[in-house]
Amino acid sequence: MKHLGLLVTVLSFTVLAFGLWIPFKALVAQELLALAWAETQARQMQVRPWPWADTWPVARLNFQSDSLQSLIVLDGAHGESLAFGPGQVFGDQMNAGPTVIAGHRDTHFSHLRHLGPGSSLELQSRDGQWRRFRVTDTRVVDSRFEQINTSALPRDALLLVTCYPFNGLEANGPLRYVVEAKAVPEELVAAVVER
Repeated sequence: MKHLGLLVTVLSFTVLAFGLWIPFKALVAQELLALAWAETQARQMQVRPWPWADTWPVARLNFQSDSLQSLIVLDGAHGESLAFGPGQVFGDQMNAGPTVIAGHRDTHFSHLRHLGPGSSLELQSRDGQWRRFRVTDTRVVDSRFEQINTSALPRDALLLVTCYPFNGLEANGPLRYVVEAKAVPEELVAAVVER
């Protein structure tokens, strides 16, 4: 009976450790990515956050809210990179089209549930320039029946995509939560800053 209690205790700690591993890895990775982002901006070239990384920082995303949350965005959105931060799926440094960024609903993009029309976002490119965005729409998309058509989006659009529902237990379900934002024209940003 004593061994059974010990076994249950060890198993409980093991389950707890595995449950905390993903959020811990996401938090620590953002610190390492912030260092790589600073070096990327200083050197104006791709800098991998650790030697074996298969991705690199391409942008910084700020959520304007009561507590400013800032995330380093990685190149690509494959499973390995999304564990460390949100990934840019579509878009480029030259702003030649809409930007689509994906992230996990239970770590980096858990904040999306708090965004609504009128919410502010900022995206910083490698050259240090910030673009401001205003959320225009949020919606749930069933990926089995609807795909995101980037050619139908304005060039200055920003889409943030994560799995849905936020508290769901099913991994890789078909529902996606989409936040659509439009760039705020620079003259409007300048007018607000001058006030």
